[in-house]
Amino acid sequence: MNIKKVFICRPIPEIAEEMLKKAGIQVEKNPLDKILSPDELKKKVAGMDAVLSLLSDKITAEVLASAGSQLKIVANYAVGVDNIDIRACQAQGVMVTNTPDVLTEAVAEHVLALTLAVTRRVVEADRFTRRGEFKQWMPLGFIGPSLFGKTMGIIGMGRIGSLTGEMAHSGFKMKVIYFDLKRDKEFENKTGAKFASIAKLLKNADVVSLNVPLTPKTKHLISSQEFKQMKQTATLINTSRGPVVDEKALVSALKSKEIWGAGLDVFEEEPKVNPELIKMDNVVLTPHIASATSEARDAMAEVAAKNIIAVLGGKKPLNQVC
Repeated sequence: MNIKKVFICRPIPEIAEEMLKKAGIQVEKNPLDKILSPDELKKKVAGMDAVLSLLSDKITAEVLASAGSQLKIVANYAVGVDNIDIRACQAQGVMVTNTPDVLTEAVAEHVLALTLAVTRRVVEADRFTRRGEFKQWMPLGFIGPSLFGKTMGIIGMGRIGSLTGEMAHSGFKMKVIYFDLKRDKEFENKTGAKFASIAKLLKNADVVSLNVPLTPKTKHLISSQEFKQMKQTATLINTSRGPVVDEKALVSALKSKEIWGAGLDVFEEEPKVNPELIKMDNVVLTPHIASATSEARDAMAEVAAKNIIAVLGGKKPLNQVC
């Protein structure tokens, strides 16, 4: 009997391993919560029928070649697949899947959490209080812009972008403007949102939320020219991929007060964080945790496992990218 084997690149919720074993698939995994080097990854995937990768695992042509011809699927534990060489997978006949839908609510919540943290200066005020500097109520202390009735600009009207817009509109009565490759009439009817060019969006938005995949076209989508178009009172939120924003240009814009502040869950050279950003009080930084709810992470593990079980069983996966 030919037992199928899968390699899980990092520890993820146990439900994935339980499902795979129940389906008769042999599970091998990296027991350490550390990113494997390219050489380590090539050794681990050798002879595998499936690889369950994370966004930090670079699935290159060399890694695919090391796996061998029996490799059938790379199931990515993420929505984006910019860590995978899609062309190499296609050339080798390897399916690629992702985990959309199940993390939409979690990421949209985090967009708003970062927005509130920046505009209401939550982190800055928390540090102030912990240092013992809170001596009296301050009528001019930690004043920031309100969100209620302001304008949310969303670049990328996918599942996360549209839910973010709905939550901003229904929760804070925000006006919503958006840019995408195509108009979403249903979203417009539901929220009163207006479709706009990126330039018009940047000019009018009080909060700019980035919700686009990383592609050659979206790399440095927001750079010096774009920051100059934004309001001085505007906040930039990025929960998509770090390189969508030119971080050097962002640092310059924040220093020169071209924009109010920024909330970043992703970074251009992740996990490295620009030291200039770390020093700034008008920036809130989180370590790529937008999907970090127990419900979302469990569901992601379940979807990845289902995709592997389907493909190794000769069936069509739930979420095929290629």
